[in-house]
Amino acid sequence: MSSDPGRGPFPAVLDLYILGGGLSEKRASLLASRGFVVLTVVAYGYDDMPKKIQEVHLDYFEEAIKLLKKQDKLFSLSVEATVCINSCCANTFLPLYHNKRQILSALMLDISKLVPTESGACMGKNVLHNPLAEENKATLVPIEQAKGCFLFVASEDDLNWDSKAYMDQMVERLQHHGKDNFESVSYPGAGHYLEPPYGPYCPSSFHGVVGKPVLWGGEPRSHARAEVHLWKKIQEFFRTHLSCNATQNKARL
Repeated sequence: MSSDPGRGPFPAVLDLYILGGGLSEKRASLLASRGFVVLTVVAYGYDDMPKKIQEVHLDYFEEAIKLLKKQDKLFSLSVEATVCINSCCANTFLPLYHNKRQILSALMLDISKLVPTESGACMGKNVLHNPLAEENKATLVPIEQAKGCFLFVASEDDLNWDSKAYMDQMVERLQHHGKDNFESVSYPGAGHYLEPPYGPYCPSSFHGVVGKPVLWGGEPRSHARAEVHLWKKIQEFFRTHLSCNATQNKARL
C-alpha cells in the first residue's frame, strides 16, 4: 500500500501483523498518506491463508523485503529502523524458523493464571512463563545482534503482559553489549492495544491465542494521549533513520 505524494524516492516500511490472524491496514494507510511506501504482512487468518499456523518462518518476511525492493522510487532497503510496540523480549507462542532450521523456541503461557473479571473478560498479565528463567533462555531474542536502530514502546498499564518489564530487559541487554542504537518511551495509564490515534478506545476483545476475551488495560484519556504522542514519535523516528528526504504529503493527522 502506498500513496503518491511526490517524485520520491520514498522510505519503505514493513508493517507486521502476526499474532491474532486477520489483517489491519489502519497504520499502513496512515503512514502511506504521509509519504511512506508500506507493505502490511500477515502470517495467517487472512483471505486464502491458513486459519492457524504452528510455526513462523523468517524466510516469509525476507520475501516481503524482496518484493519491496522491486518497487520503484524507494530508498536503499536494508533494515535500518524498527519500532517495537508493547513487545516481549522473547519469542512467544510459536517457534521461529529460518532456512528450515529452528532458531528460537517459543515462550509459552500458563492458562491457569488467567484471572476472570466481572466484565467477562480475563486479565492475562501474568500468564507467560518467565523469559529469564534458565529453562526459557532459548526463547530470548538476541537483540544485540540486530543492526539498525530501535524505538521501544511500552504501556505501563498493559494487562496483556508486562510490556514495561520486557522493554527494560531488552534495553538492559543492549546496554550490556555496549549498544546505544535505541530509544525508549513508556506511557503511564496506557493499555496494550496502542493503535493510530483518534479511533475508539478498546478496553477488551477476543484474544486469538488465549481463545477468549481479555482485558488490554489502560485509562481511556491517558491511553488516547499516548496514541497521539506515539503516532508523531513513530513518524519522527522513521524520518530520522530512514533517510527521508522525499517530498511529503500535506495530509494532516
